[in-house]
Amino acid sequence: MIVITGGTGKLGSGIVDRLLERVPAAEIGVSVRDPARAADLAARGVRVRRGDFADPGSLAAAFEGAAQVLVVSTDETGEEAVAHHVSAIEAARDAGAKRVLYTSHQGAAAGSRFAPMADHAATERRLEGAPFTALRNGFYAATVPLLLGGALETGELAAPVDGPVSWTAHADLAEAAAILLADEGRFDGPTPPLTAPVALDLEDVAALLTELTGRRIRRVVVSDDAWVAGLIGHGVPAARAELLLGMFRAARRGEFATAGPDLEALLGRSATPLRTVLAEALTR
Repeated sequence: MIVITGGTGKLGSGIVDRLLERVPAAEIGVSVRDPARAADLAARGVRVRRGDFADPGSLAAAFEGAAQVLVVSTDETGEEAVAHHVSAIEAARDAGAKRVLYTSHQGAAAGSRFAPMADHAATERRLEGAPFTALRNGFYAATVPLLLGGALETGELAAPVDGPVSWTAHADLAEAAAILLADEGRFDGPTPPLTAPVALDLEDVAALLTELTGRRIRRVVVSDDAWVAGLIGHGVPAARAELLLGMFRAARRGEFATAGPDLEALLGRSATPLRTVLAEALTR
């Protein structure tokens, strides 16, 4: 059996959908904090069990009988995130899983300026010692609409100095994970970077918005301090604002600029361009 954690989340649910196209539902299980939210998966024949990273005891039953467990990384950061990931990894191995897979990031590095990247690197180190696959995913393209601020109203995309990022669609990464789960052991250890084939900065994003809206959107650089102050002024906690600033600091160092052909080779098709992701976001 293949067990996927976070089966009702954006990435996890997409992985389950794509995996159902490749293996029988009876061979798929999900570990979710609230089984009621996975009723549709249960109706499709997927095994649904409660599993909470914060409650390691619940994971034994959730992972029972698993040959592979895919640990989808949490939205937490810091020691808590790593501890929860490690709890899931250890529970999967205790349950007899032959391989543990983990949704990591192409920018995973202990010295990253963006805190989640250090968390991914720490988790990868804890995967070593038994068969594992760390999916070195590109930065989610769904992040870009969250960075626009009032750009569509003001005509100015105001943000700190950034750098090129290989923005990658959730749907592509979900399909890639499903392919790797269905073809067990295709990659041992970290995968090559699973990214879009190009890296774009916010100047490029402004140009795409101009094209999509028919209205000129200009890229405006603001200071780090001013950007953080703006977030805090809109109710974002100071610690959260500083964490988000780390994404720009890392991008300007080129930490997310890696772009390559491996995702498209795995999918057997072109990756979803950022333009498509933005166009869909603009219709919502």
